[in-house]
Amino acid sequence: MHTRAINNNYHVTGQLKAKDMPEAAKAGFAAVICMRPDGEGFFQPKYAELEAAAKDAGIACYYLPVGGGHQPITQATKLKQILKESNGPVLAFCASGGRCASLYQLALQAG
Repeated sequence: MHTRAINNNYHVTGQLKAKDMPEAAKAGFAAVICMRPDGEGFFQPKYAELEAAAKDAGIACYYLPVGGGHQPITQATKLKQILKESNGPVLAFCASGGRCASLYQLALQAG
């Protein structure tokens, strides 16, 4: 798992798998955010599997898909709220981490 810090409390990475959740917890993340819609890519794990693994690892997990029918501006407002409510660093993931970084920039401007 290779993460990129956007700031001290928000990091991004590419696709996570269920087996990565204990590592995310050990690294100090309080929550993970999945920004990939289910079924977006081949061999992509379903969100429900990732959520169960995160809970088992003791960290919160959020589903905030960007793409398909999910509009970035709506999701940016939701991301802003998640970040407000999180009690520690957050790790957001998508295919590459790019849309997670972009959505964060939108969230900074969201009302």
